[in-house]
Amino acid sequence: MRFGPVALNAAEGAVLAHSLMVGGRKLGKGRVLTAADLAVIAAEGITEVTVARLDPDDVGEDAAAVRLAAALVPDPDAAGLRLTVPHAGRVNLHAVGPGIVDMDVDAIHALNRVDPTLTLAVLAPFTRVTERMLVGTVKVIAYAVAGTALEAACRVASGAVRVLPVMRRSAGLILTESAGDKLAEKGREAVAGRLRALGMDLAEVVVARHAVADVAEALGRLSGEMALILTGAATSDLHDVAPEAVRRAGGSVARFGMPVDPGNLLFHGTLNGRPVIGLPGCARSPALNGADWVLERLACGLEVTDDDIAAMGVGGLLKEIPIRPQPREVRRGRDASSGSIQGKTKGRVRAGPVQGS
Repeated sequence: MRFGPVALNAAEGAVLAHSLMVGGRKLGKGRVLTAADLAVIAAEGITEVTVARLDPDDVGEDAAAVRLAAALVPDPDAAGLRLTVPHAGRVNLHAVGPGIVDMDVDAIHALNRVDPTLTLAVLAPFTRVTERMLVGTVKVIAYAVAGTALEAACRVASGAVRVLPVMRRSAGLILTESAGDKLAEKGREAVAGRLRALGMDLAEVVVARHAVADVAEALGRLSGEMALILTGAATSDLHDVAPEAVRRAGGSVARFGMPVDPGNLLFHGTLNGRPVIGLPGCARSPALNGADWVLERLACGLEVTDDDIAAMGVGGLLKEIPIRPQPREVRRGRDASSGSIQGKTKGRVRAGPVQGS
C-alpha cells in the first residue's frame, strides 16, 4: 500500500485518508474516491488529497477484517460467538450466551506478531461472559494489508477463540447454622446472584448444623448438578468440618487453599461425580473472589487441577471488598496502659511488645 498526498487528478480509485467537508456534505475517511467525488472536491478549490492506494496484492481493511475473523472463528455456532459486519476495518466477536472465554494464547500472540496492521484484542483467558458481551475485536489498522501477511495471520490463528458454555445448569447450597440468620441470608443471596450470572439455577438451599455428620447427611440429599457449601465458621484446615463431611459422605477433596485473595480458604472436590466447592467466607459478598474462578470453570465442564489453581496467583490479588476495607493489613493501635501494640487479623487480637521503642 502507498500512502500520502497526491494531485486530485490522480486520486480516482484511491482511499480517502482523512474526512473532508465539501459541497455541504462529508466525505468520510476510508471512502474509495470516484470521479464524482473528485469533481465536488475540485469545486472547493482543493487540488491535493491524502490517500491510500492499494497494491495488486493488498486486501482492503473490511475484507481483511472479515477474513481474519472467519479464520479465528470458523464455526461461530460451535464457538458460541457472533461476528458483526465489518466497519472501518473492524469485526467484533460477541458471546451468544453465558460461559467463559477459552483461547489458544500462543496462536493469538503469533497473530499479533505477523504484521502491526493486523490486530486482535481479546478478554483474558477464562473471563466470564454473558449474552452479547464483547469477547474480542479484530481491527485492521491500515486501509489495506498485504495479502501474504493476511494469509499468514489467518493460518496461525485458525480457531483460536471460543466461549465455553455453561454445562452444569444448577447447584445446591448448604449453609451451616452457626452463621446466624443475617449472614446465612446474605450468603444465599450472593450465591444465587453468582449462579444467575452463569444462567444457572439455585436448586435447593439446606441449612445444617455445623458438624461433620450433619453436613455429610445434607450432601447426600442435596439437589443440583453441583454442591456448594458455605459454612458459618471459616474452613481453616483440610480436615475441618466441611471437607471432612465431603469425605464422610463418600466423596473426595482435591485441594484446600488457593493463591487468590480474597478467596484463600476455598476447597473443592467431588461426590458421586458431582463437583463440590467449599466456599470461602468472602463468597457472602457479590464482589469477585477466587471462588468465582473455580465455580465458573467447573460449571463450564472444565477440570480444575492443582496446577490450574496454583497459576491463579498471578493476577490473583483482587480489589478490596468495600465492607472489609484493607483486610490484608494488620490494624495496629498503641495500648497506652501496657506499652504494647495490638494487631487484628481474622477477628483475633494479637498482642506483642513494642519493637524499636
